[in-house]
Amino acid sequence: MLLKLSARFLKPYAGLLVAVVVLQLIATLTGLLVPTLNARVIDEGVTRGDIGAIWRYGLIMLGVSVIQVICMILAVRFGAMAAMGFGRDVRSKLFGHVLSFSSREFNRFGAPSLITRNTNDVQQLQMLVVMTATIVVAAPLTMVGGVIMALREDPGLTILLVVVVPLLAVIMVLLVSRVGPLFRLMQTRIDTLNRVLREQITGIRVVRAFTREEHESQRFDKANAELTATALGVGRYMALIFPVVTLIMNASSVAVVWFGGQRIASGDLQVGQLMAFLVYLTQILMSVMMASFMLVIVPRAAVSADRIGEVLETVSSVAPPSKDVRPASAGGWVAFEGVSFTYPGADASVLEGVDLVAEPGRTTAIIGSTGAGKTTLLNLIPRLFDATDGRVLVDGFDVRDFPLEELWARIGLVPQQPYLFSGSVASNLRYGNPDATDDELWEALRVAQAEDFVRAMEGGLDAEIAQGGTNISGGQRQRLSIARALVKRPEIYLFDDSFSALDVATDARLRAALKPVTAESTMIVVAQRVATIRHADRIIVLENGQIVGRGRHDDLLATCPTYAEIVDSQLSIEEATA
Repeated sequence: MLLKLSARFLKPYAGLLVAVVVLQLIATLTGLLVPTLNARVIDEGVTRGDIGAIWRYGLIMLGVSVIQVICMILAVRFGAMAAMGFGRDVRSKLFGHVLSFSSREFNRFGAPSLITRNTNDVQQLQMLVVMTATIVVAAPLTMVGGVIMALREDPGLTILLVVVVPLLAVIMVLLVSRVGPLFRLMQTRIDTLNRVLREQITGIRVVRAFTREEHESQRFDKANAELTATALGVGRYMALIFPVVTLIMNASSVAVVWFGGQRIASGDLQVGQLMAFLVYLTQILMSVMMASFMLVIVPRAAVSADRIGEVLETVSSVAPPSKDVRPASAGGWVAFEGVSFTYPGADASVLEGVDLVAEPGRTTAIIGSTGAGKTTLLNLIPRLFDATDGRVLVDGFDVRDFPLEELWARIGLVPQQPYLFSGSVASNLRYGNPDATDDELWEALRVAQAEDFVRAMEGGLDAEIAQGGTNISGGQRQRLSIARALVKRPEIYLFDDSFSALDVATDARLRAALKPVTAESTMIVVAQRVATIRHADRIIVLENGQIVGRGRHDDLLATCPTYAEIVDSQLSIEEATA
């Protein structure tokens, strides 16, 4: 998967990567010339007292060094540009693909894991590209070139390289092989920490309400300790790398000086050549070490690539239409024909054999006990899920034949748990219609019974809304969510228990104000409270995923025991609050 992602997303940056290779090649070759030139300065200039040779070789060294520095700067810059562009493209593709998921895929991965994959995992791939551009190209060139240049200086000492280089390589591979499995565990534990932290921040009110701070602190400490333990395990192995490399380099240097000194005494080697050989030995060992670092980075990047690839290769259960259906008229007719739905892995159906028609200009209400399938039924219309059996029709066409944007453009959904985005009141209301004027926003707020509290907020339409709408009450969030749907002016309104946080009086005023606005639209309301739907044109009663009654309020009282039971259970409460 790592190779597959690299080939796919690095293709647009092939030119930059070629430039990096060329620049690294030039930088490496110039770097390999410097020790030889330094040896010439010593052997032909210093030892012989030839000032001209010192200046000549010194200026050449300076020019070579300037070329090396320039090439290295450009190589790092181009490599960083390729890596950042690569990361941007992967994040964009990953985010866009996640947006195509249905609720089934979201539930499978979970929000914390998807966040980690789009941030931390992408960063691991970016790091791999950067390190590849700066190390993988230079390290082999330096190692091979260093060996060749060392042979030129003194073939007799190169026997040390035959011993030292394989020894360092074996030790590095042994250390790195222990690190690889820990990286996969680390990414999983980052997911766990993100999940716990996200739950605690989102549910802070519940935590405080039930005085569970100590329990939640223990949960966080456990997840944090597990991640820390894994990171320390990685760190312990990583901490061994530099001492081992330093030990081998120092021991090698001592050996070179020992044997080199003997060769100088015998007249087979000059001082400058010995110094050049020492530099080449250091360059070779450093290149082996840097190449070994790639063995640390690659396993972690491979784990991240697998996690990213798992998301990208997941096909949404809400498949794109095989044919492009665009009805000439947008009336808003909704029909269910023998619709059944079963959640993945569930033994029983949530919905079974549902037949239902909702017409424009009429309000269709759905009521039933908790778990009866009301919300599931509503979610099938905008294709948050697809029906297991049967068909859901909009304006006479199966919703699975609509382009998703075309389908969603016809629907205004107010979910059971209203969610507002960080920004202003206006930015949230314009979410469904970016071109809405301020007058249209105020009109939607008036209908949603939200005008008074918005005018009372500092800034009015420009008043700040925190992420999730946490700086306003639940009832205010519901009314702003309703106003957001009204601004869109869709053909189909879907209200999923959207009046539950409102008092009875506000609920009644809101429903009265909605009538003229939605007079030509299809309105489907899911509710728990009888008072909210008792005046609906048609009431659908669900029980265990099946329709057990349909009709108006008075008719259902006489013909549907389930509805009568619901009314009886709420009657005293409604009378008490009337």
